[in-house]
Amino acid sequence: MQTAQARALLIASFHAALAGADPLRLVPPYLPAPPSGRTLVLGGGKAAASMACAVEAHWPDSAPLQGLVVTRYQHSLPTRRIAVIEASHPLPDGRGAETAQQMLARAATLTRNDLLLALISGGGSSLLALPVAGISLQALRRVTRALVNSGASIQDINTVRKHLTQLAGGQLARAAGAAQVRALILSDVTGDDPTHIASGPCCADPSTFGDALAILERFRIEADAAVHAYLRRGAKGEIADTPKPGDTCFARTENRVIGGARQMLRAAVDYFQTQGVTATIVNEAETQSSQQVAQIHVHRVRQILANSGAARPLVLLSGGETTVATQGSGRGGRNAEYLLALAIELHGMDAIYALAADTDGIDGTENNAGALIGPDTLSRAQALGLNPARLLASHDSHTCFAALGDLLVTGPTRTNVNDYRAILIA
Repeated sequence: MQTAQARALLIASFHAALAGADPLRLVPPYLPAPPSGRTLVLGGGKAAASMACAVEAHWPDSAPLQGLVVTRYQHSLPTRRIAVIEASHPLPDGRGAETAQQMLARAATLTRNDLLLALISGGGSSLLALPVAGISLQALRRVTRALVNSGASIQDINTVRKHLTQLAGGQLARAAGAAQVRALILSDVTGDDPTHIASGPCCADPSTFGDALAILERFRIEADAAVHAYLRRGAKGEIADTPKPGDTCFARTENRVIGGARQMLRAAVDYFQTQGVTATIVNEAETQSSQQVAQIHVHRVRQILANSGAARPLVLLSGGETTVATQGSGRGGRNAEYLLALAIELHGMDAIYALAADTDGIDGTENNAGALIGPDTLSRAQALGLNPARLLASHDSHTCFAALGDLLVTGPTRTNVNDYRAILIA
């Protein structure tokens, strides 16, 4: 298989995977029947606009429908009945907070005959971040940034945010009063637990103010004094906590995870099958560091190559979300770092190609979804005077792949089910 053919195959597989996670396909089967009263659509996340479009396309024209969702800047789509607002991610801004305030007010107008249809996807924790009274948006941004940089898990970060914001941790469901609540959720977290996706606006929250304080202490987060004071008051019972399992508001609430990494990876398997290529899903939920996962995957490749009877070409697929340490001043997201580490571990091994990309179209903070490698990646980089090992050590993978012309740029995909990785053994 020639390099151009291998690259085209991998890129086409990524687009097939994205199609498998397309809200326009995933949302309609889970839409409830219209209620006797009004239907109010509220929600947030990187897939919020496409989820709203899916609702509009399949909701009866004769049934009342209105709403408001918030998505990341440049992730909007034109809608007719559901307004779409753009706001900041990964750190919250005033537009997101203002929109979240409007959502609370509108949810409070619902009655027993009405339906709150919540559209939830990854990124909603920041996009729907309305600080509690006494905590400034700047203070919330600072503690969020510190937690992200500390290496805290998304579960830990969201535990803190649930107790510093007004919609997370089941508070949107509580705001809906006597109305029925149906939350349709596109998962971007391993395990697909609704309470961790966008901080669970319609899910019971088992965590407490004390848990949030313990996380700040464990990761030595120097949050603003107002943040510590608020959480301490909550831990003493002076402030009402988020709604817990068994709260009456959840008797009328249903959370449905409608898609995630599994659908995305299965779509890729089906695509490769149409191309006569065997594809195997090795892990739907990778969570280790990018470099560790690269080492594990190269070990798997070597095992396959040691088996002379293995049919080729074949592809190893994986999902989940790897991590990258924050040390160093380089540019590059977790997928580019994974690929650079993979190329180094492979040592230019013949006939091995790979693609890794974030399904939301943004790898880290750059404008690329991910990148690609081939057998000549290291030699081409060295010919340009680059030192791949040094770039990896400084977490500067973007510089390497930009120089090689091997970045994968898709623009916003308007879905988000974490990362897609494919290793082609040609």
